[in-house]
Formats: sequence, structure tokens, C-alpha cells
Amino acid sequence: MRCIYCGFEDSKVLDSRSTDETNSIRRRRECLKCGRRFTTYETVETVPILVVKKDGSRQPFDINKVKGGMIKACEKRPVSAAQIDEMALDIEKQIQNSLKQEIPSQEIGEMIMQKLKAVDEIAYVRFASVYRQFKDVTNFIKLITEM
Repeated sequence: MRCIYCGFEDSKVLDSRSTDETNSIRRRRECLKCGRRFTTYETVETVPILVVKKDGSRQPFDINKVKGGMIKACEKRPVSAAQIDEMALDIEKQIQNSLKQEIPSQEIGEMIMQKLKAVDEIAYVRFASVYRQFKDVTNFIKLITEM
């Protein structure tokens, strides 16, 4: 790290602390040439993820849309807000760990259905009926018999 006072390119880290507000680390450093101290912050660089919709359009990934769909499916069901948040964060981590810059909306929908199925089957069926756009009762019955 370059010293902000003399420009020397080497310094030593005296103290490191994580910050509560963001996913960053505060480092207290000392220049090896002039001996002056300064503070730096390190943050993880994230690559924006684009969701490819069925019509081919692209939009930034928004965890609130994932949560919104789950909240609607879990309405009047014994699923807590904390469970919904946890499932949504798991999905977001899966997407980020895939290292893809673009992800089809269908993949996200399938991930949501997997999470809901494990937590509440009624919420799963509700989400699936909207997500898969059932046109008649036969598709709905087929989904339930597969469970």
C-alpha cells in the first residue's frame, strides 16, 4: 500500500478490524520509510449479476424481488420472515458463487422452488403455480402427485 504522505510503496499493518456497517476491513498501517500512520479500508469487489428474462431482456439481480415472491407464496403459512431472509440469502450466495455474470430467470425460479419445497409444501405449490403459469387443473394435479 502506497503511503499517503511520502508515496513510498511499502507499509506494515498494525491493526485490522472488520467494520459492522459493510463487508469491509479497516486496517491501520505504518509507512516503512517515513514512519507515519494512516488508515485504509478493504472491501470485496462484487461483479453485478444480470438476470436474463424469458423475453431476452436483462436486468440487475435484485434480492428483494426474490424475497417478494417468497413472501407472497408464504402468506398465511407458518414460515417466518427470518426463514424467508435466510432462503433468499442462500439463493444470492449460490448465484454469486456460480461466477456467472448472467443467470436465466428460470434458474432463479427453480432455486426458489427448491427452498420453498424444503420449508413448506403449500408455499411451494403456490409459487410453482404462478411461476410455471399453469393453464388448467391437470398441470396443477400433476405437480401435486409428483410431490
